[in-house]
Amino acid sequence: MGIVLKQTFKNTIVTYIGFGFGAINTLFLYTNILEPTYYGLVTFILATGAILMPIMSSGAHNALVKYFSAQSEGDKDGFLTLILLLPLAIIVPLAIVIWGFQEQIADFLSVQNALVRDYIWYFFLVGMSMAYFELFYAWGKVHLKSVFGNFLKEVFARVCVSVLLLLLYWETINVDEFLMALVGVYMIRTLLMKIYAYYLQRLRISFDFPKQSKEIIGYGLLMVLGGSVALILLEIDKVMINQFKSLDNVAYYGVAIYIATSIIVPTRAMHQITYPMTANYLNSGNSFELERLYKKTSLTSFIASGILFVLVLLNLSDLYTMIPEAYRDGFHIVFLIGLAKVLDSLLGNINAILYYSAYYKWVLVMGICFAIVTILLNLWLIPIYGIEGAAVASFASILLFNLSKLILVKLKFGMLPMTAATFKVFATLLLLIALFASMQFPFHPIINITLKSTFIVVMYLGILYRFQISEDVNGVLAKWLRKREP
Repeated sequence: MGIVLKQTFKNTIVTYIGFGFGAINTLFLYTNILEPTYYGLVTFILATGAILMPIMSSGAHNALVKYFSAQSEGDKDGFLTLILLLPLAIIVPLAIVIWGFQEQIADFLSVQNALVRDYIWYFFLVGMSMAYFELFYAWGKVHLKSVFGNFLKEVFARVCVSVLLLLLYWETINVDEFLMALVGVYMIRTLLMKIYAYYLQRLRISFDFPKQSKEIIGYGLLMVLGGSVALILLEIDKVMINQFKSLDNVAYYGVAIYIATSIIVPTRAMHQITYPMTANYLNSGNSFELERLYKKTSLTSFIASGILFVLVLLNLSDLYTMIPEAYRDGFHIVFLIGLAKVLDSLLGNINAILYYSAYYKWVLVMGICFAIVTILLNLWLIPIYGIEGAAVASFASILLFNLSKLILVKLKFGMLPMTAATFKVFATLLLLIALFASMQFPFHPIINITLKSTFIVVMYLGILYRFQISEDVNGVLAKWLRKREP
């Protein structure tokens, strides 16, 4: 097994472990230990920090990945020094602006929720920590050492949050100390990533910057737009809910979003393998393998995300009985955002095809347009429909953005991801919903979820295997069945 596959396999395991801790925190610890108002505040702080991250990074982490391999050994110190200084070009002026206009910013953000005004600098510190973490994480990636960074990103912070919530439950710390410690966790995570990055390649400060410094800075700033667009589509709804509704609603919305996000986990893991392959096919001009990979990733992602979507929907009532009643009204949010994630997965590796091709600027322009659409839809729908309006806005924006990418790839590459097998999977999923939607067991919710999920998955895999819908799935199942034979 090559180093890339080994790293990918380990990263996949780490991602699932992190998601497990995240589920425990989101569904059980936060909802039972923190008041909804403070849980909403935590969600708002982290969402705002995530939106600030690509801006404060100045695209340095993207530029590091793109240009590192092109530097000679003698140029790397100057290059890395430039990369480390790039975020400061945004962070320092932003800090000055926040310092000088703190009251005005606080007034704007606390129109609906006065509690927010005391935590303005928390947004800044979390965003800055995330920005430099991504930079040092990219430092590890260019050395083909991504597992430790992925562990810090997916597991470390969530485990620390679990510990802090338990300390809060035992009254060892109070809410204010919890929030300060939460910011500290993100700063410590960045420090640990920095130490590991310097361990991989020691930095010697040099102001002898590379000749293509202007190109590097320009690329980084262009990637700020790409990163900001992606995070606006993902996080802006949580931020804008704060402007119109109480922080409790941010908490309720965050729980529903986390449940829906579980649908995309297998696709994220798969992209770690398929994105480098996509870049190779594009660079070599191998259009046949590119189209083959496009269709295969679409089908495999749809098979995985589709069944997870069905499992989430059909088990949602049992899951909701295990969390506080205030968080149980999110069915329509889970449905809309979950469906958006399924549509994302249906497009396979389309993002890699566009971002690694000559058409990446087109995607950035489209992304900016749809980010604006997202903001406008939230401004319109949240005051009318509350958090369900935010879900409708996100779903509509993601749907239109994905449709535009689908059309662009069709026009420029002449290929679509869907095949006859796609519609067979769709029909199978509809059949499962029809058969199991009314099935209820009178046991504990965990037993009910386990039983129903087992029946659904066994039938699903049986249909896929019997009708040979997916070559990849059939290969895995056939190999597993041969091992089970005496």
